[in-house]
Amino acid sequence: MDDEALTPPRARSLLRSALSALYAAAGLLHLWSPEAFLPIVPLWVPMPREVVLVTGLCELAGAAGLLIPRLRRISGIMLALYAACVFPANIRHAVEGIQVAGLPSTWWYHAPRLALQPVIVWAALFCSAATSWPFRSTSRRSHPHD
Repeated sequence: MDDEALTPPRARSLLRSALSALYAAAGLLHLWSPEAFLPIVPLWVPMPREVVLVTGLCELAGAAGLLIPRLRRISGIMLALYAACVFPANIRHAVEGIQVAGLPSTWWYHAPRLALQPVIVWAALFCSAATSWPFRSTSRRSHPHD
């Protein structure tokens, strides 16, 4: 059992794979069907269709960057910032009850999604080794390639 313990490097690796897949899928969806996201874009965002397309490209770049060791840290930081920046769209989606094809419209969906947004920010930072919290580092040297 000790061989299969979830150590910080293993946790980072598993989370990195999951987050990369999630962001790649979201990025493709933003590019494939930008119209589906337009209703939740806050009204103060200029050029909403273009912004949705750019966010799709950002998600794809971040997903790829997480898998490239020398780009991992900056990709994680950028994905964390990205997750914070799209939070207003998630709030609008929830508060205004906007229907988006393929997504539930109940608070059973929106409440966990909104509550997990800070976790997604943390996950991007953790899996890219931008932070080790809540784990303690076992050495003074950082591990940018785990």
